Amino acid sequence: MKTFYLAAAVLSFAAVAACSDEPDLAIDRDTLSQRQRDSLVGASSLPGAQGVRGALDGADSAAARAARLEAAEQP
Repeated sequence: MKTFYLAAAVLSFAAVAACSDEPDLAIDRDTLSQRQRDSLVGASSLPGAQGVRGALDGADSAAARAARLEAAEQP
């Protein structure tokens, strides 16, 4: 019978905690841009991270080239 009361108390506390008005402490996924997420993946040791780093480097190179071409077109 003691086990029943203990289980009921634990479930009651869990129900109260689940219904609280406290904000979630988890990080919102929308706070990071796609570039920031890709940079985090590229800096990790996950499989395929080297490919992500290469893609980011290629995107940076293309953006720099486009900026140079745009600057050259300005009078």
